[in-house]
Amino acid sequence: MWFVFALLSALFAALTSILAKVGIEGVNSNLATALRTLVVLAMAWGMVFITGSQGKISEISGKSWLFLILSGLATGASWLCYYRALQMGEASRVVPVDKLSVVITLVLAFVFLHERFTVKSFLGCVLIGAGTLLMVL
Repeated sequence: MWFVFALLSALFAALTSILAKVGIEGVNSNLATALRTLVVLAMAWGMVFITGSQGKISEISGKSWLFLILSGLATGASWLCYYRALQMGEASRVVPVDKLSVVITLVLAFVFLHERFTVKSFLGCVLIGAGTLLMVL
């Protein structure tokens, strides 16, 4: 089931890029990011209430709070940079560079989470990197 959600994530990420590129025209990229974030915030809290998860906030550990806050800061920085890049460049060139996050994630998962780095994952990183270079040069 995780694979279905991962594919849906990729689909919605693709739609995000195209919709953002059209919507950001003539709008300050930071303002556009803030408006988008409001929509995401409303949607996320809506799902919390729909699923009845709001009562579990007190069960979140201090460590989880810390890492969720750090993750939120990283997400915010990513979105601000992404929207600025989209405003300045072509979506067909910005998005492949953004997807280098796959390669960076694999390396960070290996270093910090001690996840396995296999021949297949190494080759995948090389191919993603090469593909990105081909698309942006």
